[in-house]
Amino acid sequence: MGEAAPIPVYAIVGSETFLADRAVMDIASTMPPDTQRLTYDGEDCTAPDVLDELRSYSMFGGYKLVTIRSADDFVSRYRSELESYVAKPSDAGTLVLRLSSLPKTQKIAKLIEKSGQIITCQPPDKGRLPAWIGDRAKAHRVGIEPEAARRLAELIGVDLGRIDAELQRLALSGDGKMIRADDVNATVAFQREQDMWEMTDALSMGRIDEAVRRWRQLVAGDPSSEFRAVTWLSLWIEKAQRALAMKRQRVPMQTIATTLRIYPAANVEKLLVSVERMGDAGLDLAMTRLIDVDRSNKSNLGNPDVNIERFLLSMRV
Repeated sequence: MGEAAPIPVYAIVGSETFLADRAVMDIASTMPPDTQRLTYDGEDCTAPDVLDELRSYSMFGGYKLVTIRSADDFVSRYRSELESYVAKPSDAGTLVLRLSSLPKTQKIAKLIEKSGQIITCQPPDKGRLPAWIGDRAKAHRVGIEPEAARRLAELIGVDLGRIDAELQRLALSGDGKMIRADDVNATVAFQREQDMWEMTDALSMGRIDEAVRRWRQLVAGDPSSEFRAVTWLSLWIEKAQRALAMKRQRVPMQTIATTLRIYPAANVEKLLVSVERMGDAGLDLAMTRLIDVDRSNKSNLGNPDVNIERFLLSMRV
């Protein structure tokens, strides 16, 4: 029997960046190996551009994965065209719509539910965060004591990306079976997270050699860093894409800095110089390469730390 055909349409709904990024990466991991990934900003693209892309096979015969970020306005502007497409989607590609909201009563939502899938990405409230941590720990093949989950929620708050990175580290540094409250209290990973921020800051400023140097220092001081790097780097790419889209909308630099939590604010200009040099195609390619790294690491193909270093070196433009 052949492999099942990819789902043709997804709607990723919600404002939680970590969950949305992981959803996109999970979708990408189910695509055929030769899939071409394309990403559009909903404010800038048109329905003919996107739908023509989805209906046409790539030059080399591969499948296409087309993602539209900030797609709420796009759906509003081209509702009838999208409804027609979703009712009879192409077999040449998969469409992913990233939306802040999608009422279930809308026709487009019902059509997506029929031919595709809606993935909700809303963070848990603080009261339910420990339960979310318990469920997320299972993804790292480890359990976590209720008190440890509560302590982790207290220390980090509703920052799902950072929680996930911490769970990865704790899963590797403990007995591999159960994370206990003492493990959380004794953790030194918070300093490591600062080190990871400094590595991505170097990327933001186009200093690839410095990013590689910081990466080597991270791995030397904490080998488990190699298992958290994909999360951090995917968040960095998402931040870079959002910064570029906001500049095109002429959002003030200070507002970009505040919205994306870039400190000091002066680093926004350095980030934009770097990502404008890469462009949309370069950032999409970076995400594709990062998905390949994640796939290789999970399949024990090559050394994870070397795979990450090669990824960093590939960011030279």
